[in-house]
Amino acid sequence: MAGALLQVPGPGGERSRELLRHGSLQVKVYSPVGSDLQSPHSRDEGYVVMRGTGIFVSDAGRDSVEPGDLLFAPAGVAHRFEDFSEDFAVWVFFYGPEGGERAA
Repeated sequence: MAGALLQVPGPGGERSRELLRHGSLQVKVYSPVGSDLQSPHSRDEGYVVMRGTGIFVSDAGRDSVEPGDLLFAPAGVAHRFEDFSEDFAVWVFFYGPEGGERAA
């Protein structure tokens, strides 16, 4: 985990850095500063909170998050983190086809 956190910010100040890509799986580390300005993504996305606390906002509501929490954002659904601590960081897992997987 410590090695991943050393990747952000990136050389251009990026708050998200890709660490691994295999098949449809893409793993990143994300550590927003100030506000989370992300827009809906074209693929399904999972998060695991690495450190810090905050609130995850999505169509499903507002949930407090802390280290170890697992979150899911379906493709195309608006979501963001709010009121997060200065040390907030998450693992990000994009996977599956563009447009997301169909619900079973």
